[in-house]
Amino acid sequence: MKKVLITGATGGLAQSLVENLTKNNWQLVLVSRSSEKLEEIYGNKHTQIIADCSTSQGAKLIFDEIAARNITLDSLAHCVGNIRLGSLHRTSEADFLDCISTNLFSAFFTLSGFVEHLKKSSTHGSAVFVSSAAASIGIPNHEVISAAKGGLEALVRSSAATYAASNIRINAVSPGILDTPASASLLTSDLMREIAAKQYPIKGIGSAEEVADLMVWLMSEKAQRVTGQVWSIDAGFSSIRPLVK
Repeated sequence: MKKVLITGATGGLAQSLVENLTKNNWQLVLVSRSSEKLEEIYGNKHTQIIADCSTSQGAKLIFDEIAARNITLDSLAHCVGNIRLGSLHRTSEADFLDCISTNLFSAFFTLSGFVEHLKKSSTHGSAVFVSSAAASIGIPNHEVISAAKGGLEALVRSSAATYAASNIRINAVSPGILDTPASASLLTSDLMREIAAKQYPIKGIGSAEEVADLMVWLMSEKAQRVTGQVWSIDAGFSSIRPLVK
């Protein structure tokens, strides 16, 4: 039975991932900063750990708890993240640091702990992270999230190179806007949804379920030759220019 650590477990994407993996009989370890949200969403299902992985101490707590419960992981799905929009000169230092900490520092500390866990247990494994189309194409007012996710993608590629010889695979998915609570403030009306949908070459709003499907595949044995990749799932937004009619 495959055993996966899912961080940011109360988010919309993570919930779709949990549903997918549960159907496929994976053993899940769920991490969130909020015990109340974990209990509200999952009850007493799955192993649950309360921690903030955006700090080295928080990440260490996660893997100390996993070790104490004699769990040997083989997969990591890092779903921690937030969205900070706004022009550079209007972004406060606090908002900048929060975005970098949540999206980049959390990935660094969690991946470090996961790799150490695999090394100690002599286990090969797979990690998948969540980037953003904003990391690969310039989008107005996305400076902070672009910087954070750009750093994340560089981390994925470099760490994949470091640990490939240990058969530890590290990849990321890069979606456009998704119909999840994290994007709710951007999709507040039918008009806003229509405007958002029209910016993609293949019109529409992405679903958490389709991104979760890709993440599951990347963690599975079917993707055993795949590492160091950032998989765009953004309807062509970051790579093609649609035909203008």
